[in-house]
Amino acid sequence: MDAALIEREAIALPIAERAVLADRLLQTLQLEDSTRMEAWGREADRRLDAFEKGGTTEVDGPASVVAIRRRIA
Repeated sequence: MDAALIEREAIALPIAERAVLADRLLQTLQLEDSTRMEAWGREADRRLDAFEKGGTTEVDGPASVVAIRRRIA
């Protein structure tokens, strides 16, 4: 099975399954040391928890980029 076929099959998966697959693939790259990755995982969990409890608000990504570009231009 070639990479293009695997990619097409992966893209056809439901979003939750794609997320799990993406996480597993990223773990195989071992781009960061485990201590740093664990710290990022804890931070992601902390941010998600705060969001779910209403401690933070969501921000539209593309709109944020536009606003930042206006500020620094």
